[in-house]
Amino acid sequence: MAKVRIGIIGCGGIATGKHMPSLAKVEEAEMVAFCDIVLERAEEAKTKFGAADAVVHEDYRELLKDGTIDVVHVCTPNDSHADITIAALEAGKHVMCEKPMAKTAADARRMLEAAERTGRKLAVGYQNRYRPDARYLKDACNNDELGEIYFAKAHAIRRRAVPTWGVFLDEEKQGGGPLIDIGTHALDLALWLMDNYKPKVVLGRAYHKLSQTENAANAWGPWDPKQFTVEDSAFAMITMENGASIVLESSWALNSLEVDEAKVTLCGTKAGADMKEGLRFNGEHNSRLYVKNIELTGGGVAFYEGNSEDPAELEARMWIDAVLNDKELVVKPEQALVVSEILEAIYESSRTGKAVYFN
Repeated sequence: MAKVRIGIIGCGGIATGKHMPSLAKVEEAEMVAFCDIVLERAEEAKTKFGAADAVVHEDYRELLKDGTIDVVHVCTPNDSHADITIAALEAGKHVMCEKPMAKTAADARRMLEAAERTGRKLAVGYQNRYRPDARYLKDACNNDELGEIYFAKAHAIRRRAVPTWGVFLDEEKQGGGPLIDIGTHALDLALWLMDNYKPKVVLGRAYHKLSQTENAANAWGPWDPKQFTVEDSAFAMITMENGASIVLESSWALNSLEVDEAKVTLCGTKAGADMKEGLRFNGEHNSRLYVKNIELTGGGVAFYEGNSEDPAELEARMWIDAVLNDKELVVKPEQALVVSEILEAIYESSRTGKAVYFN
């Protein structure tokens, strides 16, 4: 059996919580190199997930010199995504980069150009597309069951769940807070389901209202207000070229009992759908309104032969399959670029107090 030899760059939380456990379940994949600026983390990852011949590095450039490595997973802070990804592509590796694609839209564009120039595959880790509800709803949209989708809401609301580890609160490293962290997932879902990647104008606002709270209630313990340099919530209205509207809402801390993360609401000319209480469709039939709940736990559709329904594992399986068999990517870099462009426009709109128009 052909094996894809993989190098992991960045062995922190997202690598140990998502990428490496998922890859470990893919028979055609083997992790042969691990890199982290904290060498002990790379050593621990090698011990737990590495192949018999696995090695560790402190410098990703050394890892990229290994000509036997086929694929690199980039699991580092946002500000380093672009440079590492481009170097990996130019070294002949296919790349899976954790979301968001990059800290800035310009960096994301450089990544796309590098993928096109080198002919290597570049995927971005928007694993929520692989959820059963998202895949089912995507099929419904593709089959025109909702008609023209002209209004959507992208939900990424936490009441009090501020990540207090790593560099999540560091604007220089990450580029932002909940908007670029979890809002990016919700926006990606909305654009993908609508199959609409042509934004026209964005009006947004980022808030720093609860970040300076001392001894705050929080899922992972109180945050340090001195280190909280990113927004605690952000909201936007996005108008697309075809006139469709998307409302994006994101927060790590908000006084709201309506909590939804990586979910969407879609409104079309034929029907609507949302992920609020499972997957629900609504509409009108024979002059009567209806609500239809979709049962997704009774087997469902086999989106990938032999798959698990775990989204991260399915993402890993389909990614490795795309590399081995030269298949089309589920998440295309040109789509992820548009997500980054919209996120950047929201931050710019918040800074200037003005709408941001796209060419």
